Amino acid sequence: MPIINNSKTDPNKILPMSYLWARKYYKDGIANNWTPEEVSMQKDVEQWKSPKVLSPEERKLILWNLGFFSTAESLTANNIVLAVYRHVTNPECRQYMLRQAYEEAVHTDTFIYCCDTLGLDPDTIYNMYNTIPCIKAKDDYVVELTKSIFDPTFLTDSDENIRLFLHDLVGYYVIMEGIFFYAGFAMMLALKRQNKMIGIGEQFEYIMRDESLHLAYGCDLINTIKAENPRVWTPAFEKNIIELIKKAVELEKKYAYEACPDGIVGIRSDQFAAYVEYIADRRFERIGLPKAYNTENPFPWMSQSADLPKEKNFFETRVTEYQTAGSLKWD
Repeated sequence: MPIINNSKTDPNKILPMSYLWARKYYKDGIANNWTPEEVSMQKDVEQWKSPKVLSPEERKLILWNLGFFSTAESLTANNIVLAVYRHVTNPECRQYMLRQAYEEAVHTDTFIYCCDTLGLDPDTIYNMYNTIPCIKAKDDYVVELTKSIFDPTFLTDSDENIRLFLHDLVGYYVIMEGIFFYAGFAMMLALKRQNKMIGIGEQFEYIMRDESLHLAYGCDLINTIKAENPRVWTPAFEKNIIELIKKAVELEKKYAYEACPDGIVGIRSDQFAAYVEYIADRRFERIGLPKAYNTENPFPWMSQSADLPKEKNFFETRVTEYQTAGSLKWD
């Protein structure tokens, strides 16, 4: 049964399943369950209030990342619920997307928790997608890529419309969740490695764990649509997708340089930009496209930074302490 545009699929009949990989993502998501309130923010509050712990540049970096992620998560959730879900008719895929939508809500709640705990001005944080040009450019780029399928009359009933749908999936899964999130992840986890804002850093680790599943699911969805509709993935369309991702890389590199122009904790801004290129090559390969940059990973620690303590007593430990992510591909 086709994964999209299938009038014969009964979306209420999940058994027998056709796409077992979608069910696995759902089960992995359940295993990764967490909430922001599980993470202590006491030390973060002390460091934020101290005039000595954080430099002005580090404070700017933290605020910009909170500002970008606070609204990007909502944009992603809206796309899943209002656009993608309607066209993916397979029930086990829909089950996972409902799980993903829940996780986006948890991420949104995380930034509410951070703002409330640190006493930040919500108008400042939640308006950065309008007031900070390099944040606005990223959000505008994804919205422009995906606006067609928000039309309530849109259907995946032609080759051209399936291409538009694939544009949307690349826009949100590959570009937004797979590229635009990762300079911010690296910045926040670099601070955590220096024992700065470790509560926020821990929450970013859990968000990255979720986003790794979202990205992998989205790429499998794209690859399945490609396999089931081979005529839509023309050389011209493939070239277009490559150029879209390359432009996204330039936008994310610009964000990296402006959010962290002088580097932090021994990491130069050009290393964050190099990490974006490395990540982009991973995304290209994941959807069957050639590498564009061949850049080495400047942050090999990113692959391990979200591993959580494994030697725990199950009955004395919170979910976020005993669940590990050893099987996930972080970057």
